[in-house]
Amino acid sequence: MTRPRTLYEKHIDSHTVCTLDDQGHVLLYIDRQVANEYTSPQAFSGLREAGRKAWRPASTLAVVDHVNPTAPERIAAMPDAGGALQVTYFEQNCRDFGIELFDVLDKRQGIEHVVAPEQGFILPGMVVAAGDSHTTTYGALGAFGFGIGTSEIEHLLATQTLVYKRLKSMRVTVRGELGPGLVSKDIIMALIRRIGASGATGYAIEFSGPTITALSVEARMTICNMAVEAGARGAFMAPDEKVYAYLASKPRAPKGALWEQALQQWRTLFTDPGAVFDEDLELDVGALEPMVTWGTSPDQAALITDRVPDPLQETDLIRRQDLQRALRYMGLEAGTRLSDIRISHAFIGSCTNARIEDLRDAARVVRGRKVAAGVRAMIVPGSTQVRERAQQEGLAQVFMDAGFEWRQSGCSMCLAMNDDVLSPGDRCASSTNRNFEGRQGAGARTHLMSPAMVAAAAVTGHLVDVRSLVQEA
Repeated sequence: MTRPRTLYEKHIDSHTVCTLDDQGHVLLYIDRQVANEYTSPQAFSGLREAGRKAWRPASTLAVVDHVNPTAPERIAAMPDAGGALQVTYFEQNCRDFGIELFDVLDKRQGIEHVVAPEQGFILPGMVVAAGDSHTTTYGALGAFGFGIGTSEIEHLLATQTLVYKRLKSMRVTVRGELGPGLVSKDIIMALIRRIGASGATGYAIEFSGPTITALSVEARMTICNMAVEAGARGAFMAPDEKVYAYLASKPRAPKGALWEQALQQWRTLFTDPGAVFDEDLELDVGALEPMVTWGTSPDQAALITDRVPDPLQETDLIRRQDLQRALRYMGLEAGTRLSDIRISHAFIGSCTNARIEDLRDAARVVRGRKVAAGVRAMIVPGSTQVRERAQQEGLAQVFMDAGFEWRQSGCSMCLAMNDDVLSPGDRCASSTNRNFEGRQGAGARTHLMSPAMVAAAAVTGHLVDVRSLVQEA
């Protein structure tokens, strides 16, 4: 009898060209890759120097998303000479190597991990690699996505394969009905807090359970996107009818008879009964409350009803020093109520939380309210198509009436590589994925939370439990 296999094993087995050793290394075939202007230049330069072509150009989709400006009026010009050089060279590379590019003026432009799914470029069963760690997002569609470095991008473009080492497997079963105001961002933040920023290092995580099944596809993307913040090199959810419905209308999804054939194959993508995981965890979110980070790592998080922790209560000396450093950088004192922390900025955007559902959640909080005095609030949609849809639904007007800046799509203040940068001492409520020191600007302080929680902070001027505003409304 065939041994029961996990979903991860099915993906790797079906894409293994050959086994390279007895240590788990294989030559892995890659179905699709997404390229951006920031992590690809050296890879293309390497191909040129070696006189090589891209092996299968049609497998690559290129987008400009990291360095482009997000000012309300879209222009092609970059905010600085370095960014202009990156984009110009990227455009030249795409022309020379025959790769399709969504440039900043393209109506399909946006953040790569938003654009690729909304185009139907990522499908269940695929193995996908890209020069960005949040490629794990695609696990929400039943694909296996992982980030790679520049030298690997070059190898991938030249051969459509990668030398890959098999990961251990972890299953996270999520149970419990989310209460009002709770979303998938709270689930993944709760998991990261529980297992730590390195708790899933060396693992691919499969998320399962009734809570996951109840989530929308976009909500699932948020969880898979942020799994990397626990150290995971891959994140999965078995595809289901919600995924198929999501993909059916996408421009690059199979059509007609090909769609029916694809469905037959996709319905085999699940973990077999009896398959063994290296690690098995259960997470009950029935009593979960909205989450926020207080420190400089995604695992330094707490419930909004909690207080800033006291490092002196930590018995591990190294961890105590980490907590003390985090509090110094964040300018916080132990015992402070999280809901008393005032902000100067509010940012809704990124590949984690800038899809249409995220904007709808935020708009429900903002409607009929005004951004608090002294707060600069920004909405940066995940793609131009998301932006257009939000305008059609009237969400954009809700945000602008409240005093939010309604901007063009791009990575923006998630990593501050364009002109959307915080100043030293600024404190930002952010729907992004990382709160590292200097992530949004040198000396800037970032608090991660859901889009609705960011919206609530924006209109009150401080971190606040979004449930209190929803009840007021």
